[in-house]
Amino acid sequence: MSVFSNPAGRSIEHARQYVRAILGLLGDRDPFEVLHATPAALQRTLDERTPEQIRTPEAPGKWAVRDVIQHLADSDLVWGYRVRLVLSQDRPPLTGYDQDAWASRLGYTGSDPDEAFDASRVLRRPNLRLVERASPEDLRRAGVHAERGDESLEHMIRLYAGHDILHLRQIERILEAV
Repeated sequence: MSVFSNPAGRSIEHARQYVRAILGLLGDRDPFEVLHATPAALQRTLDERTPEQIRTPEAPGKWAVRDVIQHLADSDLVWGYRVRLVLSQDRPPLTGYDQDAWASRLGYTGSDPDEAFDASRVLRRPNLRLVERASPEDLRRAGVHAERGDESLEHMIRLYAGHDILHLRQIERILEAV
């Protein structure tokens, strides 16, 4: 299983490896630049590829670009909720989730990629507004992730930017395969 697979309930060590790998993708890049650039990258993909390319998985049982875009929309929903919890409560619990279970149980294969993109873009804006106006004290506020332990808002911003990079690379890989 890839270090980037992140089903809920995995070991603490797997969670640590996942975080290290995601933050490694971000490296020294400005997380805000990445978070702001992702919607434009997704829009270019939708504009430059055929609907068939967007809906075709890279292999049987794997995700299509459509599924990745839906996952990013759902991730922005989760991230926004977590940000709001951390900003408004003291050390709130942050529930993990299994992205593959969401894809299966929430019907990603039947999702409309344009609607998923619109949802992602609409959710991303207020999430970025919240974190960009956060004070240094706010950035140190933390929630307690079920698998990963304490996560400050600053750490979450970096993690979500790395998550964007991971899935943008996944989209490139899928498109090369189809």
